[in-house]
Order: sequence, then structure tokens, then C-alpha cells
Amino acid sequence: MSAVDGLVERAREGVHRPGPVEAQEAAGRGALLVDIRPAAQRAREGEIPGALIIERNVLEWRLDPTGSDRIPEATGSGVEVIVVCSEGYASSLAAASLRELGLHRATDLDGGFVAWATAGLPTRRSDQGLG
Repeated sequence: MSAVDGLVERAREGVHRPGPVEAQEAAGRGALLVDIRPAAQRAREGEIPGALIIERNVLEWRLDPTGSDRIPEATGSGVEVIVVCSEGYASSLAAASLRELGLHRATDLDGGFVAWATAGLPTRRSDQGLG
């Protein structure tokens, strides 16, 4: 196992990672779906309608409920956050970082955007108003 594979494995320990349908249901209840993919990747693959676009390099600053650069949705440590990347690897690391900030309900979409699209859930082209 490579060092990064070990890091991802540790980031996932004891964490429930919802699949696409469960993530969609959670979003319907108010969970934040947060897409961390870069613009070029979203342009190639598409987007999840309603997902917040927060690229990985600013994720912690935007979701830290105690920070001055937070988004309005970052209301406290109990916010349910489901991080989305392309296939569910980078998002595991990002969610672990958010948990270290105190967002104890942060997790990531198992299988990422690819699993979401494969499940036939709604997607859209990235040029439709986001990013």
C-alpha cells in the first residue's frame, strides 16, 4: 500500500460515507453537498445541481464556522457536510480535514461524482451558472 493510500484509509476509519442516493436524500434534508473539484474537471464531468462549489484550496476557510472567510451556510460545528470529488478519494481527505476543524458531521460521497452520475441522479453542465 502506498503512503497516500494509507492516508485515505485512515481518513475513512469509523466514518459513514453515503452513497449517491443517500447523499441526495441528505441534501434534501439540508445537508450541504460541497463539490471540491477544480473548474476544468467540473467542465469535463458536469455538476450536481444545488451543490456548493468550493474548490479544495479554500475549503477549510469557507467552512470553518469560526472563520471570517466562511460562507453563510457554515453556521456551526453540527452542519452536515458531504464532500464530493470525482471518485471519492480527495474528498475523503478533505472531509477528514473538516472534522479536524470541528465539523464532526463531515463526510464524503462514496464513489464521488462518477458514482452519482452512474446512479442516474441529476447532473448538469458546468456552464449553467456555477463555478
